[in-house]
Amino acid sequence: MRERRPIKSEEILLIQYLLYKKDLNPSDYLIAEMVDEYEGGKMGSIGIGNEINIYNGDLAQAEYIDSDGVEVIITLTQDNFNQLLDLDFWKVDFSKLVTYPKPEDLIIVK
Repeated sequence: MRERRPIKSEEILLIQYLLYKKDLNPSDYLIAEMVDEYEGGKMGSIGIGNEINIYNGDLAQAEYIDSDGVEVIITLTQDNFNQLLDLDFWKVDFSKLVTYPKPEDLIIVK
């Protein structure tokens, strides 16, 4: 079940940073004011786009180490209209995200 809420400033900053690091212009991508929170916010994943749109690939992927020492992989995806779809967090041990990453914490992997 997803929970709809306003997007947080740190999420906007992270999305813009990922786009910038992939040489994509953040102003070309609409960042929704309201997002769908996956898993009650446990890992930090959010749905940015229209939920009826279809996944059409990854725009950027980064990783970082959460403050508990566990690796987290973050993927920014696009939909079939080439707009933002999800900001997906995957903590490799499936535990709760402890510290939301800052751009300087990330290693861009693709």
